[in-house]
Amino acid sequence: MGRCPNGKYSKRARSMSYERFAYFYDVLMKDAPYDKWVEIVLSKLKKYKVEGKELLDLACGTGELSVRLSKAGFRVTGVDLSSDMLTVARAKADENRQQICFFQQNMAELEGLGQFDAVCIFCDSLNYLETETEVMNTFKHVSHHLKKGGLLLFDVHSIYKMMHVFMDETFAFVEDDISYIWQCYKGDYPNSIEHDLVFFLLDKETGQYDRFEELHVQRTFSVDEYKNWLKEAGFELLEIFADFHDGQPDDHSERIFFVARKPV
Repeated sequence: MGRCPNGKYSKRARSMSYERFAYFYDVLMKDAPYDKWVEIVLSKLKKYKVEGKELLDLACGTGELSVRLSKAGFRVTGVDLSSDMLTVARAKADENRQQICFFQQNMAELEGLGQFDAVCIFCDSLNYLETETEVMNTFKHVSHHLKKGGLLLFDVHSIYKMMHVFMDETFAFVEDDISYIWQCYKGDYPNSIEHDLVFFLLDKETGQYDRFEELHVQRTFSVDEYKNWLKEAGFELLEIFADFHDGQPDDHSERIFFVARKPV
């Protein structure tokens, strides 16, 4: 995978995201604050008196959050676009003896999953939608799958983070079995970033490192745009906060959280 002669990525490159990555994603995400996401779900459902336990974990990835939510007492359904991620998620649920249903669907085209008391889209997964229409469609389809009074909880990267933390930066990760170089470039859309990752994975049988690449494209929008799209989808906006704290976002907030309710 790589850049085309014109400096852009090919559609073939875009289509490969998360294929091999799925099988060592958890190693790279071992310090992710999954428990904090669980705490947010528990506290906001209690605050807004949502007593049901049917929960949809959208863009569930390898199921790390799905399993933790299941252990917290929810009847969890997980949805992800990547079949490889779902393979890992199903194995993880079985290993932890958690009964979780997993489905492969695009979050902007959800259908036939039933009704839920809460839907969460965490770990900036919504930022993988590149167009306004995809985000609006996601909110509309989520609304169709929520019971009246049910909550939608999600987080996104702020514009500040995309433009001032990621833009033109290079990050690296080195361990004995796996290393990567992660370069960030300006994307085709406003407030978007193309994450160009090169991995080196140790083959323990040969002692050689296998090199491969992945592209991940993320885009974000302003807080006001998300607010407007939630309203258009029929949601009542309850809260906006930042960086796992209940305080209002400021000019340097990096992760913005939204809590919205489907009216009764």
